[in-house]
Amino acid sequence: MSHAAKRVEGITKESTQEMIDKVLEVYPEKGRKKRAPHLAPNDGVSSCVKSNRKTVPGVMSARGCAYAGAKGVVWGPIRDMVHISHGPVGCGWYSWGTRRNLMSGINGVTNFGMQFTSDFQEKDIVYGGDKKLKQLLEEAKGLFPLAKGISVLSECPVGLIGDDINAVAKQSAKELDIPVIPCNCEGFRGVSQSLGHHISNDTIRDFIIGTREFAEPESPYDIALIGDYNIGGDVWSAKALLEEIGLNVKATWTGDGELDRIAATHTVKLNLIHCYRSMNYMCRVMEEKYGIPWLEFNFFGPSKIKESLRAIGERFDDRIKENVEKVIAKYDPIMQAVIDEYRPRLEGKKVMIYVGGLRPRHTVGAYEDLGMVVVGTGYEFAHGDDYERTSPEMPVDTVIFDDASEFELEKFAHEIKPDLVASGIKEKYVFQKMGLPFRQMHSWDYSGPYHGYKGFPIFARDIDMAVNSPTWSLIKSPF
Repeated sequence: MSHAAKRVEGITKESTQEMIDKVLEVYPEKGRKKRAPHLAPNDGVSSCVKSNRKTVPGVMSARGCAYAGAKGVVWGPIRDMVHISHGPVGCGWYSWGTRRNLMSGINGVTNFGMQFTSDFQEKDIVYGGDKKLKQLLEEAKGLFPLAKGISVLSECPVGLIGDDINAVAKQSAKELDIPVIPCNCEGFRGVSQSLGHHISNDTIRDFIIGTREFAEPESPYDIALIGDYNIGGDVWSAKALLEEIGLNVKATWTGDGELDRIAATHTVKLNLIHCYRSMNYMCRVMEEKYGIPWLEFNFFGPSKIKESLRAIGERFDDRIKENVEKVIAKYDPIMQAVIDEYRPRLEGKKVMIYVGGLRPRHTVGAYEDLGMVVVGTGYEFAHGDDYERTSPEMPVDTVIFDDASEFELEKFAHEIKPDLVASGIKEKYVFQKMGLPFRQMHSWDYSGPYHGYKGFPIFARDIDMAVNSPTWSLIKSPF
């Protein structure tokens, strides 16, 4: 059965549209007109909703800002750099510890999983924070001489008062003899954190890529793992699997990443991209400038792992293709044992997904491997090409929602009656108070990895625990 042929019993285009219309009724006419294009029944073949637009004023959604995309996603997980949040302490504090970008090494020596902030006060807003930033850069270099570089991530006030972080970074880089990369990612820029990803990619392009070479000799099997931020150890799981089929993962972007290796990625033979939304810009740059092809892959659930491994194998010689089949044969019975254990308890259970990045589509196959049905999905900050990739993965006529409000999600849950909501930390307690099983799919609720053959047994266990916990019998669901 093709993806486009997947259907869910009882869900039709008409029933989904009726549900959407009921939700829209509550909005005033102007708000209703703006939100309507962002909600639609899945047609199975195209981007059926509008995306990458401003959130309707007064409506609470789950989006992050450009600073969150730059600091919290792209730059923050690079472990051998100091990352400075330039602005008030509030944003800086928010960016620290809100994602589980696991790092190897010793904190403060070979990784810097800590927060650095210029801690703007009123006088800095009035007189500017350039001098303070210069002092902070000098202190960071003195305190952490082993840091390979320093990034400067600007918060909203920096853009409003006009601090020239680029000039300060350029001067300090010369004086301190260390790369200092300015990232003009003020939170108010763009409509979501997606622009922060793009801005960060541009700074890597302009300041980092092509400035180093790998110490190891080149081989035809050299690849880079792009757009994996090592949430719960996902990048380690994916890296181990790719190396098991005979490939050399020379750099990881940016989970547990190292500056020198990211800078030398221009010499690899293939870029494998995990999170398309946050890093497709960089893959396109390397393809255009260095001739490096790229391929999107999905290691969530055995079906997608198998499909992706074979697609990767096709980019290499017979040795890698043979290794792919050997690895699949090795893990197939192990994965089947996991499915045999959990599928009887999860068969037919309905899931509603709402996250950022890639998971609203990449995890669909993993749920289906467990016999579950995804009845609604959406992104916080997607673009049209994300929904084009999502539509064929979802059952036809199920609801697709872009930048959904808390109100919309709650109403959809009442109508769809999912057995599990898989979303981010902002939505977690809303749905748990509704008596709905919930799985936090942003940072795996302090579990993981979920990626690769190592991750699927953990994913299956966690989903089973969430859905079948006896605690739900103590709470009365509104439906």
